Amino acid sequence: MKRARSNRRGSGGRGSRRHRGLHSLRAKLTFVNVALLTLGIVAATAVSLFGMRHYLLERVDTELLSSRSALERAGFTRKEVDSLSAIGALREQISPDRSEASTLPRSSTVLAAVDAQGRPISFATIAPTERQIALVEAVDDVGALAASAEARDVVLDGDPYRVVAARLADGTMVLMGADTGSVHSGVRKALRLDLAVGTLLLALLALLTMLGAQYRLRPLEDMVETASAIAEGDLTRRVPAGRDPVTEIEQLRVALNSMLHQVESAFETREKSETQLRRFVADASHELRTPLSAIRGYLQLYDQGMLHEPADRTRALARMNAEADRMGRLVDELLTLARLDQQPQLRMGPVDLSRLVRDGADDLRAQQPGRPLTVRADGAMIVQGDESGLRQVVGNLLGNVRAHTPAGAAVRVELTRTEGADRRPCVRLRIADEGPGMSGPDAERVFDRFFRAAGESADGAECGPVGSGLGMAIVQAVVAAHGGTVAVRTEPGEGLAVTVALPAGAGAGGAVAGGATPAAKPAVRR
Repeated sequence: MKRARSNRRGSGGRGSRRHRGLHSLRAKLTFVNVALLTLGIVAATAVSLFGMRHYLLERVDTELLSSRSALERAGFTRKEVDSLSAIGALREQISPDRSEASTLPRSSTVLAAVDAQGRPISFATIAPTERQIALVEAVDDVGALAASAEARDVVLDGDPYRVVAARLADGTMVLMGADTGSVHSGVRKALRLDLAVGTLLLALLALLTMLGAQYRLRPLEDMVETASAIAEGDLTRRVPAGRDPVTEIEQLRVALNSMLHQVESAFETREKSETQLRRFVADASHELRTPLSAIRGYLQLYDQGMLHEPADRTRALARMNAEADRMGRLVDELLTLARLDQQPQLRMGPVDLSRLVRDGADDLRAQQPGRPLTVRADGAMIVQGDESGLRQVVGNLLGNVRAHTPAGAAVRVELTRTEGADRRPCVRLRIADEGPGMSGPDAERVFDRFFRAAGESADGAECGPVGSGLGMAIVQAVVAAHGGTVAVRTEPGEGLAVTVALPAGAGAGGAVAGGATPAAKPAVRR
């Protein structure tokens, strides 16, 4: 069955691409990559924002604690502070150099003085404002805060503050609160920036992943299309080659193509075997039907009483025996071929092929004494093989000469030592006749089972087909079982030459099994 080659994409592949959806490998890879990047961005953003917030609040706390330490080291009382006319003069006395002055509270800092009862009082001749009062109310225990080494979070009118407390020399408490709204505002801005950049990165990653997966998974789509085409009957389709020959997908492509080649070869072999089997059964049925029809015909004549004369009955009995013998030979040859097809274990041993050739030549001389026959064999030719099978090879080849060539056609039988294609010693048997030969199409089918070709003798007599047409098939099967080869060379009117090459066994150089080396039999022509 012929199958047209096609380079078009299979329709199954196109349909699968359209209905791939979110369950495709490409979508899953994209989802996994985006999910992993999202987790990484969230983790990195959280760590960076928490670190930024901690660093900024730590700076505020450091300034507040430095101011508290400077104020406590100065040893002022509230009255001494009140005697100062301005905060600038107070800075000069507490911190006469610039380095200490820089540690005083910033302008965003709220200062509030608290008496022993925890009530806000005036500080630096300035009455407490609402914001200072709110700061005092926001702190539950001012004394504990003054003893603490850390700042505390409070909220004034919705704004976040960090607060510390300092104790003056006369026991007055001074609360110092620094506004941290700018810190939280900066953290929020950084969060919005990170979210925007992260979203952009996720979108870019999703796009690149989809494009990369489409490029990387294209060989897999080609494999799907190839498999779909093969499922539809196109066994000649193969997965096209990729650009990168070292990737795992490319290695899979090579392995898949090798498997597809084996599948195609096995399918073609099966088709060929089925065709041969059908033709074999048809030919065998035809060969068996002919003698059965003849026997049935004679039996019907005898049953109807049409064989009155004893001579007629004798002739009919002889014809039925001949047809029965013909069926017996056909069945024996079929059994031989069936046994050889099963590749049985042959009874191998050293066989002198020259002896088998001389025996076959003697049989041919006895059957056709007038046929010119030349035999050339250089001494003993030892091969490892099954003697009965090799004897059948020689007998079938000479039997074909006897059956399909005129009795006066010369025959040459040559047995020589040579080297095979693998440079190993072998024994070559060549049987050539000067019969009518065969045409090219007939020569191509000469080893087919039940094949027979009619020949014409030199004197015009027709050499019709004789035998079952299984002789050459048996020759090829036996030779193949011995690891040899058989070939024919023929042209119409130039005869037929059959060459059999068998691996030489131990002693091929001239020694026979018994150790003696018989002299070469001279060429004989009759």
